[in-house]
Amino acid sequence: MGNAVQLVTNGILIADYRPDDADDEVDIRVRYPLEDRSLGSLGELRVPTRHGQVPVSHFVDFEPTPRTGTLERIDRQRVLTVNADVEAGRLVDDRVAALRASIAEDPLPAGVSVAFKGEDEDQREAQSFLSTAFVVAIALMCIILLTQFNSLYQTLLVLSAIVLSSAGVLLGLMVTQRPFGIVMGGVGAIALAGIVVNNNIVLIDTYNGLRADGLPVREAIQRTAVQRLRPVLLTSVTTVLALMPMVLKLNVDLLGRRIEFNAPSTQWWAELSATIAGGLTFATVLTLVLTPCLLMLGHNVHQAVSNRGVGSP
Repeated sequence: MGNAVQLVTNGILIADYRPDDADDEVDIRVRYPLEDRSLGSLGELRVPTRHGQVPVSHFVDFEPTPRTGTLERIDRQRVLTVNADVEAGRLVDDRVAALRASIAEDPLPAGVSVAFKGEDEDQREAQSFLSTAFVVAIALMCIILLTQFNSLYQTLLVLSAIVLSSAGVLLGLMVTQRPFGIVMGGVGAIALAGIVVNNNIVLIDTYNGLRADGLPVREAIQRTAVQRLRPVLLTSVTTVLALMPMVLKLNVDLLGRRIEFNAPSTQWWAELSATIAGGLTFATVLTLVLTPCLLMLGHNVHQAVSNRGVGSP
């Protein structure tokens, strides 16, 4: 019965082939001639019964009606999906923001809502995960630093480099003219946090060691800046230089003896490397200049508070 209906409508698929001048396969279908494809032809179909072949019109009434599309529902709510690609050279976030602004200016009818899926949904999920991971990493570092330094001020001083290095991240992306992506940019920011914290730990640990040896605060800070200058610079410079091929989208083919720029394999890592390189360059200056100044500032504030407490009645 189903095959007979297909002969009147779309035809029965019996095979397919691909012509020499085409890339896609072509279906081979068998169906009635054009003049026989009508409701009348459907009415002439016969159904086998125990009393013989009986016309299907004895059981079915044929009535032409408009075609009904497929209805999709999610959580018992009717859903209509609209798919679109972003034009080359444009950002997904910009296009989604423009759509949201357009919907806000011309609200939809009551009972109709819009939800953005696809890449926008993936970015929101990645942002939620990376934000949680970043907070957990900062909390763990704070606990470890408190147990090692036994000083809340020095712990905050180390962690402050993470916040201040975000300016270097933005500068690095501006210089390389790349947008900040949630996935690769967020992973780069988390990796950068570990590097800049390590530099500050080395600096402050040396300062605490010199203070334990009995050196005055000013001399201990000066000796710390001199002794840790080369290790901090070597760590930062070697890291930035190692990331430069990815920042410049440089691909070296050793077997083919050629150098390629903007190779497809470098597109994915360019944003991550630019985030780390820019932030680390900026954070190195902060570590060598700002951290010693904040150490001296903390000592001066502590002395002022102590002297005020001693002089008060």
